[in-house]
Amino acid sequence: MTDPSTLGRVESVFADRVARGVAPSSAWGVFDRTGLVASGGHGDRGDGAAPDARTVYRIASCTKSTTAAALLTLVAEGRLDLDALVTDFVPAFRGVRLPTPDSPVPTVRMLLTMSAGLPTDDPWADRQESISDRDLDAVLADGLLFDSVPGTRFAYSNLGYALLGRVVAAVSGTTYTDAVSERVLRPLGLADTVFSAAESDGFVVTGVRAFAGSWEPLPLTGPGAFSSIGGLFSTVSDLARWGRHLASAFAVTPEPGPVSAVDRRLMQQAMRVVPPVVVPGSTRPTAYGFGLFVEQDDRWGPIASHSGGYPGFSAHMRWSTRDGIGVVAFENATQAKVATAATEALDLVLDATVPDPGVQVLPETRAAQRRVSALLAGWDDDLADAVCTPNVALDEPYERRRRRVAEAAAAVGADLHAAPVEESSVAPTHLRWWLPGTTGRLRVEIRLAPLAAGLVQTLTVAAEPNTV
Repeated sequence: MTDPSTLGRVESVFADRVARGVAPSSAWGVFDRTGLVASGGHGDRGDGAAPDARTVYRIASCTKSTTAAALLTLVAEGRLDLDALVTDFVPAFRGVRLPTPDSPVPTVRMLLTMSAGLPTDDPWADRQESISDRDLDAVLADGLLFDSVPGTRFAYSNLGYALLGRVVAAVSGTTYTDAVSERVLRPLGLADTVFSAAESDGFVVTGVRAFAGSWEPLPLTGPGAFSSIGGLFSTVSDLARWGRHLASAFAVTPEPGPVSAVDRRLMQQAMRVVPPVVVPGSTRPTAYGFGLFVEQDDRWGPIASHSGGYPGFSAHMRWSTRDGIGVVAFENATQAKVATAATEALDLVLDATVPDPGVQVLPETRAAQRRVSALLAGWDDDLADAVCTPNVALDEPYERRRRRVAEAAAAVGADLHAAPVEESSVAPTHLRWWLPGTTGRLRVEIRLAPLAAGLVQTLTVAAEPNTV
């Protein structure tokens, strides 16, 4: 999938972080649609050995994707409506005073998309994992603050996902942790992904924070009312398997699994725009789906991701939904922000694997390309009528188009009978290609109308002279 030199550069990204003292240990993996293709570990995981693909770390908020997945299995069974009110499942929320008299009660969908109006709450929520449902009810009884009217804007809310954990439990008739394990994790064979260190068969890394020039160990918290925000432990091997499964929803033949491909694609759709202030330094527009961030890259298309940060741990997973290529990474230090390294690593891998990615065009687009090529090589108005929608002649009369095609071809010495030398596409119904010329090249571009006949609604021909 990826050449050894690129994987060597990826390894250096994580090894350098340990060398610089960002964290005592760092573990990473690269996967594609076939599975985990490369992994590595650096530093001391706590027993004198470097971590490997089976070493267990907290994955913190990467858990949110499994919370969303479990909810969607309940929706698929007809037991839950995404637009149901949170008060239907968490009665204690009925006493919460909403920010305005006309504010709607938050729905399950609002909670999933981080748009229930609740404030961002990482420092507080990261310490709440082990509280009981009764304790959470007491929090609600004391009232909540809101940053916005529910349903109107994004704000990253752990409390919102804690409430979703209660929804999962109420609808499934079991505990949240059991529901996620039985509905998502075990059917996929994710045996190393668990909700407590005691359940793990592997070596569990101790989380630390920097103090007085050394590393101070931090205690592990156990399952509770906030486990749905970030309670999972996992491994590079397991989390890569989860990322691969989610990405496979966009493959020609999606993997089967407990969550349908339709719902997995739904998880990875942009539902709420994420303001740039939430992701400082990001060069990509970002949104939130169901338990996953969705970034839009100009070259590689949508990239699904999620970070995880708990006291003592940092985790990140990300992949190209189009190509199914991804990276997972863990470190065991507070605020290590391994997402920075994982982002760099995936960019390296994608750049090496798909240096000039394109879009798979429809067969109808290919057929239209052949017919347009014949039209340009010997213009005929009847052929143009058969190839194009009526607006093409109305937007610019055929006589003018024929003359402009000839002038453009002459300007660069292009052979209208030649095979394309390059092509690209931004959508399945769009195609751009270039014909060679003696002093430049000719660009031809088509876009199909939304008609099953595959007719061209836009036809552009332009000369591109050599610049030197």
